[in-house]
Amino acid sequence: MAHRIVTLPGDGIGPEIMAPTLELLDRLGDFEFEEHLFGGASIDAHGVALTDEVLAACRGADAVLLAAVGGPKWDTTDPARPRPEQGLLGLRKGLGLYANLRPVKPLPALYDASPLRRERIEGTDLLVVRELTGGIYFGEKTRTATSASDVCSYTTAEIERIARVAFEAARAKVTSVDKANVLETSRLWREVVSEVHSREFPHIQLEHVLVDNAAMQLVSSPRHFDTILTENMFGDILSDEAAMLTGSIGMLPSASLGADGPGMFEPVHGSAPDIAGQGLANPLAMFLSAAMLLRHGLGLASEAAAVELAVAGALAAGLRTPDLGGEAGTAHACKAVFENI
Repeated sequence: MAHRIVTLPGDGIGPEIMAPTLELLDRLGDFEFEEHLFGGASIDAHGVALTDEVLAACRGADAVLLAAVGGPKWDTTDPARPRPEQGLLGLRKGLGLYANLRPVKPLPALYDASPLRRERIEGTDLLVVRELTGGIYFGEKTRTATSASDVCSYTTAEIERIARVAFEAARAKVTSVDKANVLETSRLWREVVSEVHSREFPHIQLEHVLVDNAAMQLVSSPRHFDTILTENMFGDILSDEAAMLTGSIGMLPSASLGADGPGMFEPVHGSAPDIAGQGLANPLAMFLSAAMLLRHGLGLASEAAAVELAVAGALAAGLRTPDLGGEAGTAHACKAVFENI
């Protein structure tokens, strides 16, 4: 029976990188794709970034594949107006996607594309595990003419479940990142993570690092990290910082997972409206997100490995998109990967 995948091309370069990704998946198995409007495209059509119908379709799928959302057309500081990013928050909450996984492993072929020296990033292989449905992004918000507030709130249960994801994913060490010298939420975070560690995962090393120190260590000694565990906002910032170790944010995939139901898989990069429609978009992070869908969403490990090896093979053979310092457009990049499947 075909695996049912809801596809959300979104905005900007989203549709350009979604189409070849579905072609790639079709080469690897039997899939049924169901496309829906999402983000800015949904705001234009329906007035909201995520409709109830699209959320229901996602809940009924085996996995959700998202390309990119947003753009200057929908930028606003008016809290009464819809924003594409509200669709992301709604989808995460509606599907219970509390764990975001972002692997960061610079490929040898791209060591020289990183802004950091080769010897600094060589051998880096880390995973950022970000809590995705709690914290300041989901807390109560207030706004008046002269003030605003965003509540950052976490419960013990929320911290316990994301901590387990990190410990189960770690090879040898979890670095839990917080701001426990200032924030009460971080003090609770540190206490709960320590309890889960001592009670359930004593064989895994645990260290606690303040977020500012972690940000410095990511660029000074990225090989230090195995698995980084952190809350929603810190994880958002640190994972984008870690993306640059690979040479381009256009190279990084991500998976958002919950306890039950489908996961959502998407590249870390944005919708890049400045290059939309020009055939310049790098599809590799989208391909690698499809690989995470195959592995984490559908349990198809060998098919996932085929995608990852095809991307690595294309880069080793010299493929370079503009964001990697080359001139290969989207079509050229797709052809180079397809030839390696």
